[in-house]
Formats: sequence, structure tokens, C-alpha cells
Amino acid sequence: MAYFEWAEDLAIDHGPIDADHRHLVDLVNELHTATSEGRGREVVNKVLNELIGYTAAHLQREEARMASVHFPNLARHKIGHQHFVASLNDLRQKYEAGSITVAAQLSTVLRDWLSLHIRRSDKELLEFLQKTQAKLASKP
Repeated sequence: MAYFEWAEDLAIDHGPIDADHRHLVDLVNELHTATSEGRGREVVNKVLNELIGYTAAHLQREEARMASVHFPNLARHKIGHQHFVASLNDLRQKYEAGSITVAAQLSTVLRDWLSLHIRRSDKELLEFLQKTQAKLASKP
């Protein structure tokens, strides 16, 4: 069983946002598997590098989508993204300083952030999109 299972309640757009989220879930699971096999230290640098790059690209795509539909909570959402990126950068600094607990910390931070952020903040986007589509569908 995977450390973090994708669940249907994580789905936002059944498209590019979900594909990005699934990739991030895969990275969490890759890191957790390596950590549980005692290979966390050797895998954490690769995963950290990919996560930092991929997360930045994903967040830009997500924010662009939000801006394109005039999502009213975009500014607040961006702040949450900035905090997450800062936590990844903090873990990067700890790793570079020689911390041996970064792999486990990163697994937990990612699992918790993905789960909570998607289920709370990103769901706001889903609800907004659904309301917008319903309004458009009801117009003559």
C-alpha cells in the first residue's frame, strides 16, 4: 500500500491540475518508499530537486488557471503557495546543512500539504468553477 493514496475527493479538474497533483503524490510515495527501505538520504536530493522545480511550475499553472477564470480567492491562494515553497526551501537548506531527518520531514510535509491544500484550498476552485458553469448553463 502506498504512503499517500490518490482518492477521488482530491480531483479538481480531471485534467492538468489533477495530473500535476498525481505526479506530486507519486514523488511523495517514491520518497517514502526509499526512506522506509533505508535509502532516504540517497533519494532525497533527487526528489527535492524535482519537487522544487515541479512544484513551482505546477503552482504557476494553477495560479494562471485561477486568474483566467477570475477566481476571487487567488491572492489568498498565492500566499498558501508561497508558504509551501518556503517550507520546501527550508528543507533544502536543512538537507544541505547535513540534516539526516529531511527525508522523513519532507514525506510528512508533502503528504499533509497535498492532502489539506487540495481538499480545502483547491476545492474552492472546483466549487467556483462548478458555480460558474451552472450560471452559464442556466442563461438562455
